[in-house]
Amino acid sequence: MPPPRDKRKSPSASELWPGQSVPLLQALHILTPNGGLNADSRRKLKQVQHLAQLIRPAIAAALAETSGPVLADLGAGKSYLGFILYDLYLGPAGRGRVAAVEPRPELIATARKIAAGSGFGRMDFAEGRIADVTLPRADIVTALHACDTATDEAILFALRHEAKHVALVPCCQAEVARELEAAKGPLAQLWRHPLHRRQFGAHLTNVLRGLFLEAHGYKVRVTEFTGFEHTQKNELILAERHQRSNPRARAEFEKLAEQVGAAPSRLSF
Repeated sequence: MPPPRDKRKSPSASELWPGQSVPLLQALHILTPNGGLNADSRRKLKQVQHLAQLIRPAIAAALAETSGPVLADLGAGKSYLGFILYDLYLGPAGRGRVAAVEPRPELIATARKIAAGSGFGRMDFAEGRIADVTLPRADIVTALHACDTATDEAILFALRHEAKHVALVPCCQAEVARELEAAKGPLAQLWRHPLHRRQFGAHLTNVLRGLFLEAHGYKVRVTEFTGFEHTQKNELILAERHQRSNPRARAEFEKLAEQVGAAPSRLSF
């Protein structure tokens, strides 16, 4: 990944990567009409750029593996991530598609207009919930801040489409924390207080998500995708599939879920 450009007159020039489309960033309201950045848009740009850098090896691998890979961006929202990945990687490569999945029709309509205005002819937009959408293929699955159980639906989407690469940034994991209220046993002191229950529930959720992916043959890496100064929800789960299944990881998943007495309801074998 190339480093940011040297400082220029524009206040944003030093923070853009070579080749990034200024009109696109303005259409996404990441840059102001005069090409500047405010505090909120600077934070947003840093998040998406850094995530794009971490996803780059998966895109490079997919481009090497197939002539026309498809990247499915789930819970796309305003499609910031999909647009940036297309602009930086798939557009210059001249092949590959981005398929953005989003349930809100107004966001789909806006994204389609931006794609048309940017000349991004290999971007598709599917209206619907993650659990209800099926694409012809998906080689890479991304989900940026898919809230609560939507991240679990993204994992199941990846399995349903036999995606080789997965990149997830979970957000607002609440389901397991609710389950922990009724969970008893020798470990219950870890989540007795509501604050600890939310924190432990979020951590447990992501640990089980990683094990679930491993149980289905993925090699998993968990890392930070940006600094806490930009967002508190900065955990990134990266996964690449190497085999069909991993019985040992499945046993660890089931053992941990039984010991604690809680697990994401959608992640079952």
